[in-house]
Parts: sequence; C-alpha cells; structure tokens
Amino acid sequence: MAIVSWVILAVVVVAVLWIIGAFNGLVTLKNRAKEAWADIDVQLKRRYDLIPNLVETVKGYATHEKQLFEKVTQARANAMNAQGTGAKAEAENALSGTLKSLFAVSENYPDLKASVNFLELQKELTDTEDKIQASRRFYNTNVRDLSIKIESFPDNVIANVFGFKQMELFQTAGEAEREPVGVKF
Repeated sequence: MAIVSWVILAVVVVAVLWIIGAFNGLVTLKNRAKEAWADIDVQLKRRYDLIPNLVETVKGYATHEKQLFEKVTQARANAMNAQGTGAKAEAENALSGTLKSLFAVSENYPDLKASVNFLELQKELTDTEDKIQASRRFYNTNVRDLSIKIESFPDNVIANVFGFKQMELFQTAGEAEREPVGVKF
C-alpha cells in the first residue's frame, strides 16, 4: 500500500510541476511578445516625430504639393490613432505609401535633394524604417512561438484552462507591396 501511495504522490508531483512549467512558459512567451510590440511602438513614435520635420523641409522647396502634405499628415494621424495590431499594420502601411510619394516628389527638386536638413531627415527616416522592420520580425517571431505553444498538445490544455489567446502577426499590406518597384528611365 505504501508503494502505491508513493507512486500516486510522484505522479501528482510530476503533473503539478509540468503544469507549472507549461504555465510559466506561456507567460514568458506572452510577455516577450508584448515587449516586442512595445519595441515596435518606440520605433513608430520615432517615425511619427520625424515626419513633421520632413514635411516642413519639403514644404520649403515644393510649395505647390499641398495635397501630398495633407495626405502625409492625415496618414500620420491615422497611424498614431490606430488601435489593435491589424488596424495599426494597415495604417502603418498607408503611411509608408504616402512617405514613398513624398520622397518621389522630392526627386523633382534638385535643391531639396541637396539640402543637408532633407538628407539628414531622409537618413534618419530610413534608419527608423529599418528598425521598424527588425522590430516587426522580432514581434512576429515571438507571436509565432506563442501560437505554436498555444496550439501544441499538451500545452494547449494549459493555455485553454488559463485563457491564453493567440496574438495577431504584424504584417505588410499584401502582395502588391511585396512586388519589386518598377524603375523606368
């Protein structure tokens, strides 16, 4: 009888330790994904802060491009106010599109392209875009790992019991954005 009691106790202890380990693993992955999202937010804030300076610099050279400036400003406001991963990704993709238009217009103004302020802002924005991409990859990797753990047996039992939910990936706009940009001479 004592041996049976010890075996039952050992099984219970192993089960409890497994539950604790699975729960802590899920918590760790969830918090890493949240931290990665915070990294994206930091880079997006940096981008939002650079855009007004860029617009003002371009305005000085391209005064008749008022509609484009309004689009950039509106896209920035929409991106700053977007809530949720999907809405944020969509708004950020729209903002990226308007910024591409702004840089395309700058090609028509040689004095602007030679401006030290414009070149510095363009460099800063390019650096920020690179950091946003890296942050997106880091976030998506953590979200993927969390999703795998939530969907994998037997961890999915613990995830369901404790209410762990999958998080949305932060993705680009779609196939059109993945295609190479056409260059015409």
